[in-house]
Amino acid sequence: MKEFRIAVYPGDGIGVEVTEHTVRLLQALQECCGDFTLHLETFPWGGDYYIEHGRTAPEDYLEILKPFDAIFLGAIGDPARIPDHITLAPLIGIRQSFDQYACVRPARLFEGVSTPLAGRGAGDIDMVVIRENSEGEYIDNGGRFKKGKADEFAV
Repeated sequence: MKEFRIAVYPGDGIGVEVTEHTVRLLQALQECCGDFTLHLETFPWGGDYYIEHGRTAPEDYLEILKPFDAIFLGAIGDPARIPDHITLAPLIGIRQSFDQYACVRPARLFEGVSTPLAGRGAGDIDMVVIRENSEGEYIDNGGRFKKGKADEFAV
């Protein structure tokens, strides 16, 4: 039987709700259909953590996440309380440290779901959008990147 360690990082806002329901779904799949075992560990990082500790995640959060097979991240950001450049810092760190350079977003139509794409139905649209995930607003300006790795560089 396969075993997977998954770090659950709900984050803020809708992320908390989405991860809660997805974790329940994953547990149900494990019970009914899976030849696998999930070991889920939830981390309370984000806006509330920032208010209490002065940072959105512990300083060693990347080392904490490193042994996991996957990181399930809900949503990060609470602009009503904390500026984005603070709340997004862990996301940027995760993307850079674990080489999460591609944001893969499948897009397809489902039967029974209304769409502004007149005359199209399920199966007519089936595409994958791949967005670069570690440049532009997702990169810190200046500093050392991928520190200690073979492809480390400085800006």
